[in-house]
Amino acid sequence: MTDRPDVPPQAVAFFARFRVTIGFLLAVFVLWLAEPTRSSIAWGLPVVITGESIRIWAAGHLNKSREVTRSGPYRFIAHPLYLGSSILGAGLVIAARSVPVAAIITAYLGVTLTSAIKSEEAFLRRVFRDTYEEYRDTGVVDRERRFSVSRAIANREYRAVAGAVVVLLLLVWKATYNGMF
Repeated sequence: MTDRPDVPPQAVAFFARFRVTIGFLLAVFVLWLAEPTRSSIAWGLPVVITGESIRIWAAGHLNKSREVTRSGPYRFIAHPLYLGSSILGAGLVIAARSVPVAAIITAYLGVTLTSAIKSEEAFLRRVFRDTYEEYRDTGVVDRERRFSVSRAIANREYRAVAGAVVVLLLLVWKATYNGMF
């Protein structure tokens, strides 16, 4: 660890870097503990779609690690991908209909997204210094950039879409298998 404030502690770096792997491991427990029904999936699905839509919108404006993105949802919030992830997670909690699942997803998102935000902000401050501080302080935006599907694909947002679809299909399968569908 270092005394520089822009370098995240090792635990923060670990959770930020391995958040997807940790998510896959926790998904096993989430699916095991889930008690989905047709109704819970029907209520959770629009929330999942809303969260993923925000993620796609953000990914379609993001040039990861190459600039401070200031267009699209970044005009309104510094971390729209993580807002989308949080909403998506809430939709999965609703669809899973389980208090232990709610606890797991809430803890996972709280730890990993906080770590990712701290890690990314340290990177942006280190690499883009004044540009990032100006964006955070004044909200200077780029209204000229348009959403790009190719940019969303380059940011591999299709992985998040596939993951959400697979989890929802597994919840449907579990609800059907348990006679709840």
